[in-house]
Amino acid sequence: MTTLFETTDVEAAHQMLVATYGAMRVTVTGERHRARVARRTVGPIELHHNTFTMRFHVDADPSHRVTMGRVLGGSFSYRGGADQSDNETGDIFLIAHPDSPYQSMNVDVDLEFAVIDPALLALVADTDAGRGAEPFRFTGTHPVSAQAMRLWSTTYDFVRDNIAGTPAAHKPLLAGNATRLLLATALATFPSNVSHDPTVGDRRDAHPATLRRAVAFIDDNAHRDISPADVAGASHVTIRTLQLAFRRHLDTTPGAYLRRARLERAHRDLLDGDPASTTVGAVAARWGFASHSRFTAHYHAVYGQLPSDTLRDL
Repeated sequence: MTTLFETTDVEAAHQMLVATYGAMRVTVTGERHRARVARRTVGPIELHHNTFTMRFHVDADPSHRVTMGRVLGGSFSYRGGADQSDNETGDIFLIAHPDSPYQSMNVDVDLEFAVIDPALLALVADTDAGRGAEPFRFTGTHPVSAQAMRLWSTTYDFVRDNIAGTPAAHKPLLAGNATRLLLATALATFPSNVSHDPTVGDRRDAHPATLRRAVAFIDDNAHRDISPADVAGASHVTIRTLQLAFRRHLDTTPGAYLRRARLERAHRDLLDGDPASTTVGAVAARWGFASHSRFTAHYHAVYGQLPSDTLRDL
């Protein structure tokens, strides 16, 4: 779903910002007043593109959501608790404390960003919150490296252009994959308190029985929008344990195994399909492959022919 709001009325812009982002006080200066807010959804995540041709200061209540994105033009400064972040064109930023009030100064700013429920990030991060460990939190407002910054931009562009606001956003496997891709990229881009090293318990539990439970669950549910957290829960282990079990016994990852299982089902659909009514693109989308070229490359590597050749080989 895509929504668009545009106005030159300061009061209307204020009301829109409050309705979208929560209670805030907005102080506008200068004579130019134009606001444009475009929103798209990908599963539970929102992608926003906001353009403000004006100078304004925001004093906001906690948003209870995590916001991360990049500055396309102008400048955007953020203050929240002990964090402060001054951003110009090209910078990647994170508003990291959803439960704290914040202030921002915006000057002719053009922003693209994702708005995410922090509970989703905690789930993907596989923290031990609730089991005596520190809950998940980000520890900084800028990417951990230039490579991480490029990764976020590339991933955001891919999801924005290929999933959000397109028919693909209504296909459960494509939307679910895109959601988890953005969440995982966010965790890889910004510093946090997450440890990716397996614990003693993870190493102990990464045995063949865990792998068998995980493989059986994936094989039985490849048609559903399942996540690593779902597979780990069905296997009665943490995501870290799950990943270690797949690396240790199959030299792969849970995600790669799931993609291969879905590729096999796409292969069956192509074998059974009627070239007059079945398309490669529709089969690829049905099984969670957003990119036609990547699907074709994966398929050719496994089956030694193009998916279109399989479809025509009656």
